[in-house]
Formats: sequence, C-alpha cells, structure tokens
Amino acid sequence: MEIPQIKVIVTGVTGMVGEGVMLEALRSPFVSEVLAISRKPSGHSHPKLKEYFLADFYQPEEIKEVVKDYDACLFCLGVSSVGMKEEEFRRKTYDLTLGFAAQMPKNISFSYISGMSTDSTEKGSIMWARVKGKTENDLKKMGFRDSYSFRPGYLQPMKGNKFTLKYYKYIDWMYPLLLLVAGKTASTLEELAKAMIEVAAFPVEKKTIEVVDIKVLAEQMKNRI
Repeated sequence: MEIPQIKVIVTGVTGMVGEGVMLEALRSPFVSEVLAISRKPSGHSHPKLKEYFLADFYQPEEIKEVVKDYDACLFCLGVSSVGMKEEEFRRKTYDLTLGFAAQMPKNISFSYISGMSTDSTEKGSIMWARVKGKTENDLKKMGFRDSYSFRPGYLQPMKGNKFTLKYYKYIDWMYPLLLLVAGKTASTLEELAKAMIEVAAFPVEKKTIEVVDIKVLAEQMKNRI
C-alpha cells in the first residue's frame, strides 16, 4: 500500500497546542514537510521543518505565494476570551482566522481548532461560542477541498514541550480522574494532533470533530503507523 505524503502548514507553534501539532506532524511518516508560520522562531529544528515569520497576522497577504504548494493547513492559533469584549474577541478570532484562510489555495484541507460547546447557530447567549460558531461556519463556506472544525475540551499536554502553560503542572494529575468522570470532555494533545493529521492525509465525511471523534481518529492514525 502506498503511503500518502502530504505537506502541511501549522500556525500557533509558539503556543502549547500548535507546538504539539507541529511536533506530531514532524514525527508522522505521512507528512513530508511542515511549514510553521508564526511571528517568532519555534525553537525547534528538524529536516522536515521550514519556518516563515509573519509579522502581522492581520495582514497575511504576503504568504499567498509561500503556501500555494501545500496540502493542508492545521490552524492552531487562538486566544482565550477571558476579559475580552465581543468586538475584540471577534477581531482576534474570526477576523484573524478568516483573513489568514483567505490566502490559502482552494485545493487545501483546512483544519481549525475551535472548542467544545461551540455554538453553530451563532445565536446563543455565550459570546465566545457564538464567535467561534461563526468562524467554523464561514470557513466551511470558503470552498476548500476540505474544511474541519476540531472541538477539543480539556487537553492533557505533551511532556517536554517548550510552550506548555505553567499552570498545567499543578493540574495534570487530574487527567486520569477526569477521564473516569467526564471522558467525553477530555483528550490528550497528542490525540488531537494525530487526529488532525489523520483527516489531512485520509479525509473523512464528518467535518465537525468532537472530543469522542478526536479519540477515534487518533486511534486510526496510531494503527496506521
């Protein structure tokens, strides 16, 4: 059986999630090249890794030629809504994501990290859920070959990553307990990364990927290796 070889773009690589996805992509036998687009260096080196520094993600037009030969974009850039008003959160979530996505070739697979309980109706009372719901919906209207919305809940970080948030060292002991009492709300960052690579290399019909789907897809990827 021929092993597919895909070239992927990863954003957010100087954050916990993006770094984890990038490292998993670098390890994957299905990924031949990783282009990390960020404002600053990732701090990693690898024969598969290329880095492009984009000073202003609100003006991403310069990347249009850079990304034209890639097969998938794993968009892991995002911010917390804590302390933000809707206008600011919308700018940093919807405007930034859609502006970046607009530079991608249409034959690409675009995967966006959203969040559990995102509001696809865009009409609910929770601000962040409405904004992310609109982001998901409008990405799917952009005409990409494939468009996936990943909705992780609690993410158990990978050991040894440079950009793991400091507070995780105080709460990571809770993960086994969380799996027991609320397993549908938690997964590992490694599972999320494997799931994103799985759909990029082996497209699936379901486009909104919940926590339970992340685990299934991650297991499929694990069994392929």
